[in-house]
Amino acid sequence: MSTERKPRADAERNRARVLEAARTLLAEHDEVQLPEIARVAGVGVGTVYRNFPDRRALVEALAEQRFAEIAEYARKRCRDGKSGVNRYLRHVGEVLSGDRALSSAIETARGSAGSEPRGDALVELETVVAQAIAADQAAGVLRADCTVGDVYLLVGCLSSVVRTGSGDWRRFVELALEGLLPRTSRPSASDGT
Repeated sequence: MSTERKPRADAERNRARVLEAARTLLAEHDEVQLPEIARVAGVGVGTVYRNFPDRRALVEALAEQRFAEIAEYARKRCRDGKSGVNRYLRHVGEVLSGDRALSSAIETARGSAGSEPRGDALVELETVVAQAIAADQAAGVLRADCTVGDVYLLVGCLSSVVRTGSGDWRRFVELALEGLLPRTSRPSASDGT
């Protein structure tokens, strides 16, 4: 009979301390090493390596933590049918602009542009975004044909705007949200002529 053991409370606390230290240090400089993280976390280097065999594993854990925090925000604040997709996009913009170092570390660890969710984090976020979309559509504040794919297309563009500094991300979100309004709420192109 195979039963998976739950980590001890002290092991969970140490893991959380390592993640917190890593996030703080990454905000200060890109090339933080695991021994430095251990020192700041107040744990032994072996503790860091038991939890994260290499820097990439640590960065992926930080990415999962970020996505879990975004999903928790969306569960609490974006499913009430009062412009939840609006709040979601603005929150993602705040997170990305406030934690550019983590985004950069994720991109470096993955060897690709973007810091999108993967695996369970992606499934969780897609679920909560779908709920926000459905609530907004039922309330009549979001166009009927908006999909999770549409929202993630906008999140990808938002991420690019933040990452490259190619414009004001808040303005991008404002313009994108205009396109998500129900068709009867939007001015037509001919209204301006």
